[in-house]
Amino acid sequence: MRAVRLEASGVAARYGERLALSGVDAAVVAGELLGVIGPNGSGKSTLLRVLAGIQRPAAGEVRLDGRPLGALDARARARSIAVVPQETRLAFPMRVRDLVLLGRLPYTGPLGWEGWGDVAAARRAMARATVEGLADRLVDDLSGGERQRVVVARALAQEPEVLLLDEPTANLDLRHAVELLDLFRDLARASGLAVAVVLHDLNLASMYCDRLLLLSEGRVHSVGRPGEVLVYEDLCAVYGTELYVAPNDVTGEIVVLPLAREHRERLARAFGHVRRGGGAAH
Repeated sequence: MRAVRLEASGVAARYGERLALSGVDAAVVAGELLGVIGPNGSGKSTLLRVLAGIQRPAAGEVRLDGRPLGALDARARARSIAVVPQETRLAFPMRVRDLVLLGRLPYTGPLGWEGWGDVAAARRAMARATVEGLADRLVDDLSGGERQRVVVARALAQEPEVLLLDEPTANLDLRHAVELLDLFRDLARASGLAVAVVLHDLNLASMYCDRLLLLSEGRVHSVGRPGEVLVYEDLCAVYGTELYVAPNDVTGEIVVLPLAREHRERLARAFGHVRRGGGAAH
């Protein structure tokens, strides 16, 4: 697989009069797992939509290997970039194998008939996402973790070079969350995909991501390796609350924990300053 780079330069995005992104520079490259983090409303999902070509930027440009993404039609984009949205709703009951085969739509003919190559690609995708044993089950009958893996398999059936995932671990328990992130990291490192994932859990972001991009109010606050981005002062300022930020004694990775009100108030009494959102400065 060739070395691919998806890059946003000076991107702005709007919803009506509201500016959701402003002057954002971001890039995800082959073999990398990029984590996009930030509080609610900071522009994380919007950035993924712009990177995927689903939403046109109001300013700036997105380029895939140096070529403007806007120059590609939807079919060509879907052959290079796969997206796993926050939610996948089905209009009617569907079996797992049929949902995964939908990932082959960018390759099927005008009548949408799948060939043997499409079936083989779907099988490979199900095997990679470890859902081949679910092929004949209805998607609506699956657990949350199983369903999310099936949606990932559909994206992998596109045989993309870039994989964009919007909060894929939301509503998953700890086991299913780490299993899914193990898969994403393997896809980046072993298969050479360029993977960007929106995460709310900063500890999972610290553990799995090669780089992090921290958004605040539609702008890039910082970008770099987890230890460079998960900095106490920056996180407290961006998230507007007091946090515990320290290295994990076992792994050395950064651990980020919120503090309950009694601890925030104790720090406020000790240091005499309350942060926006109720925290206290050290």
